[in-house]
Amino acid sequence: MPEQNLQPDTDSEANLGSLEANLESRRSKLDRIRQRGIDPYPPRFERDSTAASAIARFEAAEADGAPDSVGNISVAGRIVSMRVMGRAAFLDLRDSSGVVQAMLRQNVLGEDYALLQDLDLGDFLGVSGNMMRTRTGQSTIEAHSLTILAKGMRPLPEKWHGLRDVETRYRQRYLDLIANPEVADTFVQRSRIISGIRRFLDGRGFVEVDTPILVPIPAGAHARPFVTHHNALDEQLYLRIATELYLKRLIVGGLDKVYEIGRVFRNEGIDQDHNPEFTLLESYEAYADYNTVMEMVESLVSSLAHDTHGDMRIAMGEQVIDFTPPWPRLSLREEVLKHSGIDIEDYPDSESLTRVCLDLGLQPGPREARGRLIDKMLSVYVEPHLIQPSFLMDYPEDMSPLAKGHPDKPGYVERFEAFAAGMEIANSYTELNDPEVQRARFAGQEHQRDAYGDEEADRTDTDFLTALEYGMPPTGGLGIGIDRLVMLLTGQSTIRDVLLFPQMRSLSGGENAATPDGTTE
Repeated sequence: MPEQNLQPDTDSEANLGSLEANLESRRSKLDRIRQRGIDPYPPRFERDSTAASAIARFEAAEADGAPDSVGNISVAGRIVSMRVMGRAAFLDLRDSSGVVQAMLRQNVLGEDYALLQDLDLGDFLGVSGNMMRTRTGQSTIEAHSLTILAKGMRPLPEKWHGLRDVETRYRQRYLDLIANPEVADTFVQRSRIISGIRRFLDGRGFVEVDTPILVPIPAGAHARPFVTHHNALDEQLYLRIATELYLKRLIVGGLDKVYEIGRVFRNEGIDQDHNPEFTLLESYEAYADYNTVMEMVESLVSSLAHDTHGDMRIAMGEQVIDFTPPWPRLSLREEVLKHSGIDIEDYPDSESLTRVCLDLGLQPGPREARGRLIDKMLSVYVEPHLIQPSFLMDYPEDMSPLAKGHPDKPGYVERFEAFAAGMEIANSYTELNDPEVQRARFAGQEHQRDAYGDEEADRTDTDFLTALEYGMPPTGGLGIGIDRLVMLLTGQSTIRDVLLFPQMRSLSGGENAATPDGTTE
């Protein structure tokens, strides 16, 4: 019998002409397996090696001159390739470590060899046997027994055709991971980056804590919240937009260094560096200020870059980003003046600054607060120039209701944002700890919402104000968007490539399944 290469793009099942024919073929095979008295979905399989470790053990034994010492091992994985040649067949099994080839011989397996006719690409299979090297030089396990672990009832997507559609890759990430296993590398790196953040902060004496996700007041950031309802309490609640105010309550309570890594939720648009739910690191350190935090951010990010790549210089598109400290400290006011020609101090209110923005062609809304207008100017004129890691410092008070005023710059606060590749990655300030000033700032935000229709303006949290009245020491706070940081450290250009399940618009009828060619059913 001639060799049959059953890769997805030439698989005989792909020639059946339709998805329904493929499904029917697999159902028939499933029935035959059960008629043999075999459970196609057994509860367990005792494997003692991954694909990678089986090959490594064999190659190490070969190097020691004892290849026959690697015998009777068990591996398991998804069938991603089948080549049948009469009384022998070769299968590639993939697990999370890689791919190992299995050789099936009729004279070794006996009646079990007939199971081959009921196997498909995508099935999970357990194989036990001895490691050997084929005539072509490939490390291979010669199967002495087979165990069907899970029958795949849908055909695998075709790598170079079925998953070209980017939306399908994001909507059905499991298919993306099957067809493009290299995608998993980014998410393994993401996990290691988050672990590195925890090690760094734990090493500096910080304590990791958890704060509420369902909150009565969505405060601590400029953002529109998601609204929900608690039936038992008959109370409207919100998904948190930040963890800040609860973490600062803990500083009041005597925990001097705290941090949280968790999901926050902001009812905003979706673009290459925004997703409505994202992972945020927030940390707070008593007896510190934003200068202390700046040093910590440099040290943290540069060490993560080195741990990820073995170098503090990382390629991102056509740019090489150098995270080596120290990073430049730049004045917000001076950078806006440098790139737009506008000195924001010449325009102390929203009306005058709105006229300037119109002259610049920024098209502000009919009613926008001064802080919002300055933020828009930053986005258009300054951020695109912040390619190398930089700190933009000393923000107008209009933009920072939770930050302590700058002692030497009236109207400004001790705040910085860190940028790299033209994207914000961190936000920090010396925390405002005067309860009366904080109360007045919250009132200003409420006025901003009423006067300018700003639904993202911060909200008054009276319980937090009560906590401040018990006294909070000088504190340096930090927020880092984990997803954006991972983008930088893994060289990804869109946030969707670092989120396993990014937010997607629901398909009509609530369906989100897709056929192997990337079209919806």
